[in-house]
Amino acid sequence: MTMAQHTLELPDLGEGLIEATVLEWLVEPGAGVERNQPLVEVETTKSAVEIPSPCAGAVARLHAAEGDVVRVGEALVTFDVAQDAGIVGTVPAQERKPTRRVRLKPPEE
Repeated sequence: MTMAQHTLELPDLGEGLIEATVLEWLVEPGAGVERNQPLVEVETTKSAVEIPSPCAGAVARLHAAEGDVVRVGEALVTFDVAQDAGIVGTVPAQERKPTRRVRLKPPEE
C-alpha cells in the first residue's frame, strides 16, 4: 500500500472571519486519527470550535503551535494517508426488490 500526504488548511469558519487562534491540539505527530475525529480547538473573535479530521491516517506534522494565530487557507496539519483507488462508500449486502404497497379503500355506504 502506498502512502500519500494530505494537508488540512484552516477552513473558512464563516461570518467574515479571516483567522483563528490555536487553543489546544487534541492530537500529536505520529498519532493515528479517524475521519471526523476532533483534531484541534481554535478560537475566533466569535467562538471556540473543534475542527475534525477530513480523513483517516497518521498525523505527520502540526503546522502551528498552541497560541499561534492562523489565517484561513494556511496549513494546520499534514497527514500520512493510505492511497487507495476506488470509490468511497459501501455496497449493499443484497439487492432488495421494492415492496408493493396496498391502499385500502373504506367501504362505500
